Amino acid sequence: MDKDPLKLVRAAASGDSGAFGALYEMYFDRIYRYLYYRCLHRETAEDLCSKTFLNALDKLSTFKPEKGLFGSWLYRIASNSLVDHYRKSSKIEFHSGVWDLPSEEDHVIDVHNKLYWEKLKPVLDDLPAEKRDLIIMRVWDELSFREIAELTGRSEAACKMSFGRTLKLLKDSVPFSILMMFITFKTTVM
Repeated sequence: MDKDPLKLVRAAASGDSGAFGALYEMYFDRIYRYLYYRCLHRETAEDLCSKTFLNALDKLSTFKPEKGLFGSWLYRIASNSLVDHYRKSSKIEFHSGVWDLPSEEDHVIDVHNKLYWEKLKPVLDDLPAEKRDLIIMRVWDELSFREIAELTGRSEAACKMSFGRTLKLLKDSVPFSILMMFITFKTTVM
């Protein structure tokens, strides 16, 4: 099957379930990780990922390639699913920023990630929300600068510059062992 997302979207919109299956396979891991890093709960991330792909399938005809990449469109759906999840939750107060969700005490964090999270959270909390989200999208979510630019409404150049400056700040202020945890944390979620 073709690996070009745009061709797959067109085929899926025409009713080719195999094409949508190929899109699912292509993006599942990335969307799952994106959601997991924002809720730190495996079952919630799985549910939200399913909801994201169901919404994408339902709204596939609304995707406009001239407005951006399919991956960015899918991430917006995932982000909206996450926001809706926290709005509907009776135990959790909604906050405007995705990162500004309740503290880890309010989440059931997978045991094997707890140690990493306890060391990483203070480092990430020290960053301004915009820089923190940029680093997470680039390092953990493995988004391209183009995708990040489309998601944030900034230029690719501005995203690259901000990422480089933030990474330098982290290298200058964070012990190497914690930086390595930050980079390897993404490998422990699946």
